[in-house]
Amino acid sequence: MNEKLRCIVIDDEPIGKELIVDFVNTIPFLDLKASFEDPVMALTYLQSNDVDIIFSDIQMPKINGIDLIRSLTKQPSIIFITAHRDFALEGYEDGVVDYLLKPVAYNRFLKAVNRAKERFSESNTKASVITNPPNNIIDRIFIKVNGKLVKVTLEDILYVEALGDYLKIVTYTESHTTLATLKSMEDILSAPDFLRVQRSFIVKITAIKSVSGNVVELTNGKSITIAAAKKDELFNLLGI
Repeated sequence: MNEKLRCIVIDDEPIGKELIVDFVNTIPFLDLKASFEDPVMALTYLQSNDVDIIFSDIQMPKINGIDLIRSLTKQPSIIFITAHRDFALEGYEDGVVDYLLKPVAYNRFLKAVNRAKERFSESNTKASVITNPPNNIIDRIFIKVNGKLVKVTLEDILYVEALGDYLKIVTYTESHTTLATLKSMEDILSAPDFLRVQRSFIVKITAIKSVSGNVVELTNGKSITIAAAKKDELFNLLGI
């Protein structure tokens, strides 16, 4: 990756902010666009400027770092830097790349930015993993499996399961695991033929054998829980 990652630093403590700014300026693949002591000013900046990484303190006046990140419509990579250890779990649940405790050591900072860089490169790879046929005739996809492109016919797919950074695509006769996002598949596998029934699963409507409460059973015996918010939509597609 030759392009630099655009970043900003947010910390209401001037000393803490300047330390991270100094660290950022030593990393060749980082491009510091701005730094802020006022999180509201940072939020205003983010509403009209795209960045790749946000280095943010958590406990700040007016709006804390977690709420600031949750308010963004476009999610960059987040590295939280704070003195409050109790926020770590909540931060990771929001998809934060890393969580650094003050005072931040340079080697720990470097590890965090390298992790963000790897995620950025990985997301670019994911965007091209699933390829469609020409002329917008989407009846099959090609997925990268063990270094080669494998054709999967859409009508053969029973369900797709998210496994961390990977997808498990299960057909009537086989299954494949590939590096991709469930969102990339959701754009292809849509109603009325498919439905994302919960956070980790997309299922083929005609492959549903039975429904019991909040669980569907597929023709291959696989049972999958339905999210409450998806139940009405699923029932409409099933004609129930």
